[in-house]
Amino acid sequence: MDADSGWCRGCARSLDEIAGWGGASDERQRHILAQLPARQAELRRRGLWLDPAPGSESAS
Repeated sequence: MDADSGWCRGCARSLDEIAGWGGASDERQRHILAQLPARQAELRRRGLWLDPAPGSESAS
């Protein structure tokens, strides 16, 4: 977790968003998902984003 933003450095959600994800409405989930690209970009800009390790994506 990034202490300044409160976002997870792996998924860019806050602890409250992560904890409430399963019970969140579809609308709430879509709202959160819409914010993630900008959050990820901010974490990347600050050198805090945890990009997946090379080769961790499965090839299908």
